[in-house]
Amino acid sequence: MIPPRAADEAAATEAGGRRRLGRLLTAVENDPAAAAEIVRSMWARAGGARRIGVTGPSGVGKSTLVDHLIAMARADGSTVAVVAVDPSSPYSGGAILGDRVRMLRHSGDPGVYIRSMAARDHLGGLAAATRDAAHVLDAFGFGVLILETVGVGQSELDVMRAADTIVVVMAPGLGDSIQTLKAGILEIADLLVVNKADRQGAKETALQLREMRHLAPKPSGWDVPILQTVASEGTGIAELWQAIRQHWDYLRASGEYEVRRGRGTVREVMDLVERALAARLRATLGAPGQVGEILERARNGALDPHSAAQAILDRLLTQSR
Repeated sequence: MIPPRAADEAAATEAGGRRRLGRLLTAVENDPAAAAEIVRSMWARAGGARRIGVTGPSGVGKSTLVDHLIAMARADGSTVAVVAVDPSSPYSGGAILGDRVRMLRHSGDPGVYIRSMAARDHLGGLAAATRDAAHVLDAFGFGVLILETVGVGQSELDVMRAADTIVVVMAPGLGDSIQTLKAGILEIADLLVVNKADRQGAKETALQLREMRHLAPKPSGWDVPILQTVASEGTGIAELWQAIRQHWDYLRASGEYEVRRGRGTVREVMDLVERALAARLRATLGAPGQVGEILERARNGALDPHSAAQAILDRLLTQSR
C-alpha cells in the first residue's frame, strides 16, 4: 500500500481547499509571474508525491488507462491528482475535448482531482505550466500525480523530466510509426504498454517493442517490462499497477530516485531561464532602436542570419550589464 500523506491531504479533499487549489492552478497556467510566487511559497511542502508520466501517440487509449490507474491508486489508499494535457483550440487557445470527460466516474471522489491543460504552443507533450501545476498539487498533499501528455509522438520528452516513472503506451496497427519513435519516446520508457491488445497484431507489436528495447537498453539496472492491456475492459491493469509499484521500489533502492529528481530540477531551472531570456528578447524586438535596424539589415540581405543573431545577443548582453 502507498502510505497516505495524512497531514496534508485534508487541504486536497476539503471543498474549500479544492476551490483554492483551482484558483491557484488557473493563476499558474495564465500568469508566469504569479506561478513563480505560488511555487516559491509552496516549495517546502512539495516533493512527497509519486509522479507517473503517461505518454504515447494519439489514439492509443492513454486516458482510459489513466482512468484505471486512478482507481488502482485509490484502492491502495492514496489520493490522486491528474494533469491531462489536451490539444489546443487554434482560436481560443483552450483545451479541446478535456480529459476530465473521460474520467467522470471519479468526479464525486474527494480524493481525486483532475485538471485539463491546453498545450497551446508548447511542443514537448506537456503544457508550459504543467511542472508548476504538479508542484502545487504535490504541495496540496496528493500522494500520486499522473501527468498525461497530449499525444504528439516523438517530441514528448518533457515528461521524462517531470515524472518519476514513464509509461509509454502503444497500440497495434501503428506499423512503421513504431520505428520512427525508437529514437524518441521509446527510449525514455520505464514501462512499455501495448494497449488494445485484443486487436490483431498485438503480439507482433509487443515483439517489435521487445527487439527495440534490446537495441536501446536503459543505462540503469531496470529491465523495462512490456505489458499488454485492454483498457476498455480493464484487462491487464492490475499487472500494470504492480509494475509501476515495483519501479518505485527500484528507484528508492537504487538511489535513482534522487538522481532523477535532481536532473529534472536542473532542466526545469534551465527551461525557466530560457523562457525568461525569450521574453526579454521579444520585448527588445518590439522596441524601436538598434535591434530593429539589425533585423532590417537581415531582411534586405545586407547581413547574414548568424551575424544578425549574434549582434542581437550582444545587444541584449550589453543591456543586462
